[in-house]
Amino acid sequence: MAKQFDWGAMEWFLAIARSGRLTVAAQKLGIDHTTLSRRIKQLEETLDTRLFERSVTGYTLTPQGERFLEAAQGAETIALQAANDISGETSKIAGTIRIGGPEGFGSSFMAPSLVKLGQKQPGLKLELVTMPRRFSLTKREADMAVSLARPEKGRFHAHKLTDYELGLYGTAEYFDRFGQPETRADLRDHRIIGYVQDLIYARELDYIPQISKDIVPWITSSNLLAQMNMTIAGAGLCILPKFIAATDPRLIRTMAGEVRLIRSFWLIVHADLRDLARIRYCSDFLTQEVRAARALFLS
Repeated sequence: MAKQFDWGAMEWFLAIARSGRLTVAAQKLGIDHTTLSRRIKQLEETLDTRLFERSVTGYTLTPQGERFLEAAQGAETIALQAANDISGETSKIAGTIRIGGPEGFGSSFMAPSLVKLGQKQPGLKLELVTMPRRFSLTKREADMAVSLARPEKGRFHAHKLTDYELGLYGTAEYFDRFGQPETRADLRDHRIIGYVQDLIYARELDYIPQISKDIVPWITSSNLLAQMNMTIAGAGLCILPKFIAATDPRLIRTMAGEVRLIRSFWLIVHADLRDLARIRYCSDFLTQEVRAARALFLS
């Protein structure tokens, strides 16, 4: 490494590694994309190695880039912790927190809860990302995330937020037209709404085989809220979380004794970020919000 290393280059590198797109990273950093491209080339020249493979679809890390990612994230963690200690963040909660979560829980519960959090701590900038997929905390796609399962490996801290109940729901109009099923066998004669099978990103969402292996949904969506709106529109019967369905009087639960599934939400934080005051505060706040609303999640 003949040239003097520029420590600021780690921030540029991390922005591209996490977004995979030069223009997106440049926008986040507040610089021109041509400037960012030039700086990354200078970094690669300094390290005498290629960190990214460039293509029309974006930037992907080379094996050397993967190794440098670990070092850059370690340096970032040390810097964040130092800033936390020096600035006395324990008395003033401030900074940006990106929180990832499932679209149903994120949109219906986390969204209003984060409004309350922002009102209590105006120094926080909150970013809620709700998408039908897992979030990589290692790549800092989010600072913390709500997941359907506890991570089996990795440097993460996880605790269960709550168990939650799912049931089978329809509308009065649907039941007037097709009647109410009484047994699981009856469901073969009903219109069922479900997930697009090859887009189910977590086995915890593959509900229908647990109800009956004979059921084939007639209409599907990768989005839970779309499934709920299909149900409200009279398309059929759908397995929905109680914490969402119970808030809409148009949805009527059926076969409550026969169809009752239990799943869990886990709050996950990368171990490197766990001790930051804003992360601790946000984690404690969400945990308390969920516990206070326990009756919404379980009968």
